[in-house]
Amino acid sequence: MSTPRNRRRARPWTRLSDEQLLQLRFCELGLRVRGSNIERAVERLHAELGARGIRLRPHIWLAEEWFSPDGVPGIAVPFYLAHPRLMRLERSIMGQVEGGNSRWFMRILRHEAGHAIDNAYRLRRRKRWREVFGPASQRYPDRYRARPGSRRYVHHLGDWYAQAHPTEDFAETFAVWLTPHSGWRKRYADWPAVRKLRTVDELMSEVCEQPAPVRTRARIEPIDTNTRTLAEHYRRKVARYRRYRRTMVDGLLQWLFTVERPRRDAVRAATLLRANQRALIEAVSHELGVPRYSVHEIMRTMIDRSEALQLYIRGSRRDAAHVSRWMLEKLVSFYSQGETPHIPL
Repeated sequence: MSTPRNRRRARPWTRLSDEQLLQLRFCELGLRVRGSNIERAVERLHAELGARGIRLRPHIWLAEEWFSPDGVPGIAVPFYLAHPRLMRLERSIMGQVEGGNSRWFMRILRHEAGHAIDNAYRLRRRKRWREVFGPASQRYPDRYRARPGSRRYVHHLGDWYAQAHPTEDFAETFAVWLTPHSGWRKRYADWPAVRKLRTVDELMSEVCEQPAPVRTRARIEPIDTNTRTLAEHYRRKVARYRRYRRTMVDGLLQWLFTVERPRRDAVRAATLLRANQRALIEAVSHELGVPRYSVHEIMRTMIDRSEALQLYIRGSRRDAAHVSRWMLEKLVSFYSQGETPHIPL
């Protein structure tokens, strides 16, 4: 007999302190998709796929992080989304809950569904897919250099994620195509990216009524067999976060600007940042609700490091100013969270 969604089975660990909860192993939590709020989102995804005539229903399981493994037409969803107590733990340690509200959750779920559909029908092997999105065999980068002004890619998850890799380009395009009332035909009508959306539309028309060649229900790294403790999980996750944070300023600057002078009249990144300093600080402070002083300090760091690294802007001043605001917002968001709490042994 299924557990009613509004009557979750009582779990003794919900009353534990964070320190006590962190000592539990994943397999001891007894988490399930069924009966959780995740189930409602999955039903919504299935309804959206059905409305588009797609027969495939990606299977869902709980894991440590979001992912859709190569060759598996399914989606792993982070364990913490299965229970409010675990979402509170995630927020207290990491400062945010990725997919923590219904809108954010569905955006990620549609993206991962794109990967699952690609895997199920082996779309990346098709000549048309490769011509439009590129080779899926391309090495997946540790970092990718975004072109904020490019209209060859759709915008869905943010951070110009479609530009990271051909498979991410397809998943982002699929997510825009799948989203109800996205109005993609009108919104992207004068963008080169509309060709990709039309390709997705054509591919889905071809495969929607066909049985998927890949039907495995494999679950990669599921929570119910994971003997790692939550403390071990968060120690690793926080370590990755701290390494990322320490190198974030230089990493972002070197990613978005260049040490090679592209032309004789190229503008230095520090010069551009100084020229736009006041407008950027005002805009980001207002957008994020962060005091101007805090934003100013991070802006000064960006300018100082740009000078030290002798960076130049890429492309036009307009594009560089646009990406500078994105970079400032990202840095302010990270640094305004303060230091990540200690994870007890």
